[in-house]
Amino acid sequence: MTTITTPTPAFSAVIERARAAQRAWTGLSVRQRLLPVRALRHLLVSACDNLCAAVAKDVGKPPEEALGGEVLPLADACKFLEKQAGALLAPRRVPRSQRPLWLWGQSDTVHRRPRGIVAVIGTWNYPLFLNGVQLAQALVAGNAVAWKPSEVAPASASALHALFLQAGFPPDLVQLLPATREAGPALLEADVDHLVFTGAVGTGRHIAARLGERLISSTLELSGCDAQFVLDDADVALAARAAWFGATVNRGQTCIAVRRAFVQRGAYPAYCDALRELAANPPSLQLALPAQAQQAERLVREAVAEGARLLVDVGEGQQEGRCRPKVVIDARPEMALCREASFAPVMAVLPFDALDEALRMEELCPFALGASVFTRQPAAAAKLSAHLRPGIVTVNDVIAPTAHPATPFGGRGASGWGSTQGAEGLLEMTIPQVVSVRGGTFRPHYDLAAGKSAAKQEELLRGLLESGHAPTLGQRLRGWWRLVRAVWRGT
Repeated sequence: MTTITTPTPAFSAVIERARAAQRAWTGLSVRQRLLPVRALRHLLVSACDNLCAAVAKDVGKPPEEALGGEVLPLADACKFLEKQAGALLAPRRVPRSQRPLWLWGQSDTVHRRPRGIVAVIGTWNYPLFLNGVQLAQALVAGNAVAWKPSEVAPASASALHALFLQAGFPPDLVQLLPATREAGPALLEADVDHLVFTGAVGTGRHIAARLGERLISSTLELSGCDAQFVLDDADVALAARAAWFGATVNRGQTCIAVRRAFVQRGAYPAYCDALRELAANPPSLQLALPAQAQQAERLVREAVAEGARLLVDVGEGQQEGRCRPKVVIDARPEMALCREASFAPVMAVLPFDALDEALRMEELCPFALGASVFTRQPAAAAKLSAHLRPGIVTVNDVIAPTAHPATPFGGRGASGWGSTQGAEGLLEMTIPQVVSVRGGTFRPHYDLAAGKSAAKQEELLRGLLESGHAPTLGQRLRGWWRLVRAVWRGT
């Protein structure tokens, strides 16, 4: 007789060890779980040179960018957890004043329980900061982590994982999976309870579809095509500097890079002039993924063929995988340059007259991760922000404010769902559990099943409804009388 064996689930041994470690870990208090976070924060100081070297080896990021965009914000994220996680994760008693009368004698407490095993499919463009925040939040919330780092940044992953272990997190609790392309799809089939993914929208759609089939929740931080709005009264020089920084920082390999600048007609000439000075002689930049350079050249070429103009003709990248920063002016919102997510130092500039027109143009893009508004009028910025779709809107600055450790980060539409930072990001690593305790023996709702008078039940329910929700005082008093009479009769 032939024996048919069931395939072993992906990473089953790893997940089994992680689950055993998680059961012990969740038994610790939040205060105890924060001790390694504090140690990790201190280690980031002593290990910063090694971390910067690992990031440089993986993606060529210079030390000043690694320190400012990776190590420092990760340290501040750890400090935020140290100060706030205890209060955020503490059980919350529901006030008695919020309890309906028909639940008399009941007390309720909302607990934040860990999800269990949180899978993290990590990114490479900010391999310390983005991965480190997600790992720390999952662990502080009481979870175990199965981390599949990007195959583009294996050295950064090894260095960061070593610090987590050195800080005191149990080895089985923080599982480092192979940094290979094959490990990602395998992790989708593993016995995990939640998955966090940072990456391209196409991969995110596939992950969402597969996890949906398995009814596993997810946090997806996907691509962006961020918009900058420059109003007539803006500091045009500041706005142009911000756009150039936002399009070229990290060689354009940032999900919240400035890709589309909507500039009001009165500021348009000065804005283009200021941007022209910045874009006059850019260097050829090496991108981590050669395909991104090819896509950028295609997007610019198509936009020019459709009537847009290069602000400065800087030529092509000199070698495969290299790209010169490019600015396309007089673009239109239906162009692929304004609708596709890209990971290269390219941006489009679009003039507009009225804000309604700018909003309509902006909404033609399926991505909604971040946006920025440049104006000297705070009220105008607030009014415009209320009509924007992205999860974060910065005013008179770009990118840097999004790393605030106490604020959530996440988008909508093709930019994904969920939060990976701040209080919301921490709570996303948990599920709410309500523990409801009922005192006494008064349970009138049992009487229907016991065959007691339906008329008396109806009288009691009508009394509750009228006494609590009738529009006039007289009706509410009548409801109270019905309620008292029903209870007195023993219902």
